[in-house]
Amino acid sequence: MDLSKILRPEAVKVISEASSKKRLFQRLGEIAESAYSLDGSQAAEALMERESLGPTGVGHGIALPHARLDNAGSVSAVFFKLERPLEFDSVDRQPVDLVFALFAPEDSGVEHLKALALISRTMRNPSLCSKLRANDNPMTLHTVLTEDGSPQAA
Repeated sequence: MDLSKILRPEAVKVISEASSKKRLFQRLGEIAESAYSLDGSQAAEALMERESLGPTGVGHGIALPHARLDNAGSVSAVFFKLERPLEFDSVDRQPVDLVFALFAPEDSGVEHLKALALISRTMRNPSLCSKLRANDNPMTLHTVLTEDGSPQAA
């Protein structure tokens, strides 16, 4: 599995304003709907439900919200670069500016876990995160995320 299979160029955005986690999840749902034909409000609700189990802010300004949806046909992802970092209850208490959301079918099992592991490994690369933070063009961000040097899942 590689990121180019689950992250479409139209699902990569630079967001100028996200006033709250709830609003951020609504925006993620909207993009998931337009890029993958998912139910946007269901996607946002599922992200909020998952977040209530524990924050998905993993530290270093990165959040990896994820959810399973009964109407998802395959694993898909949405990436946001936030122009203004958002408080996210992250493990290191730092605000988040890079958000990589994952949506998976309810019955995806190991495929969902492999995709989440791939995203996590990718976002742990400080050099890659620096490149993401240095660019505001969504196409460039997509290229940085999906170029062949990205870590591969088993």
